[in-house]
Amino acid sequence: MTASVHYLSTLAFDEEFLDRLRAVSPLLTVEQITAGSPEDIPPQVWAQVDILHTSSVFPSARCAPALRWIQLDSSGADHLRGQPIWDSDISITTLGGVGPVSMAEYVTFSVLALAHRLPALVETRNARLWPDPGPGAQRFTPAPVRGTTMVILGYGRIGQEIARLTAPFGIRVIGVSRGGVQDTSQELLRYDGRRVAARPAAPRHRTVDSSAPVVATVDQVALVAADRLDEVLGLADWLVVVVPHTPDTHRMLDARRLGRVKPGAMLINVSRGGVVDESALLGALRSGRIAGAALDVFESEPLPATSPWWTEPGVLLTPHVGGLTADYGAHVEQIVTGNLERFLAGGTLLNVVDRGRGY
Repeated sequence: MTASVHYLSTLAFDEEFLDRLRAVSPLLTVEQITAGSPEDIPPQVWAQVDILHTSSVFPSARCAPALRWIQLDSSGADHLRGQPIWDSDISITTLGGVGPVSMAEYVTFSVLALAHRLPALVETRNARLWPDPGPGAQRFTPAPVRGTTMVILGYGRIGQEIARLTAPFGIRVIGVSRGGVQDTSQELLRYDGRRVAARPAAPRHRTVDSSAPVVATVDQVALVAADRLDEVLGLADWLVVVVPHTPDTHRMLDARRLGRVKPGAMLINVSRGGVVDESALLGALRSGRIAGAALDVFESEPLPATSPWWTEPGVLLTPHVGGLTADYGAHVEQIVTGNLERFLAGGTLLNVVDRGRGY
């Protein structure tokens, strides 16, 4: 590529980050205009943009005729569906690969926190109450972890890392995915920035035939297709939601499916709030069908102050921080600069959104 390429960021990156982007190629013109809507960008700028790095500012294809690639500042693309530009032929990429390790650590933390009754302990601390010994302390008795079964709904990069981290705790894993097979095409990022196709001490995987019983061991993850979800819900002591939010997965965990979950199971959602029917989950928690939940995502964010989730007992609530790390910015830079190099060389971009699948 010999012609100049115009990169526009609508986000508030520091100048050092932008300078490192400029260093990728002398052909690259890097511009940043912090914006909240397309109207905040002058028309003459939109007319020149080849690459757009944004979270939620999307022009029409008519306003940005040169636009060829949108780099999203998120791992998901569900907020882009419904935008006119979704139906264009402009390439869309995500930050997939930034969050798997930290999100898997969040899930592992949530398992231990829920098992050891952290929400109830926090309530007691805030109320400055020391529980009476005996019957009064029974609500703080930890739930078992070793020997339990975890059903991971969405077995991609994040799901595989969760299986790796939870294996030492003796948790058996059932991975549920669209095809019921391990996705080896998606690499993980080590913290030192090197890409690797395999992680150390990862459990082996076995695809379960559609007619065979589902049996998982600590050393071998059982992989099943999504059409067996109803069947395996009854095996779950831990139900972990990492499936992308698409029209097909919208509220897929509704009252009917939550009613099939093993009584006393715990639910952990680090995907998107729209995958779980929140009213149905509240009902399942209050009936005791589900014993606790760790929720990092909600259908409405920021979570309204009037939401019942703020005070719901047995719930570990966090404000969509499961994917954050101290070196998050370095990982973002690695993905963006790598894709810039590929784009300028006419290569294949990483993390391209499959519009047919919705992610």
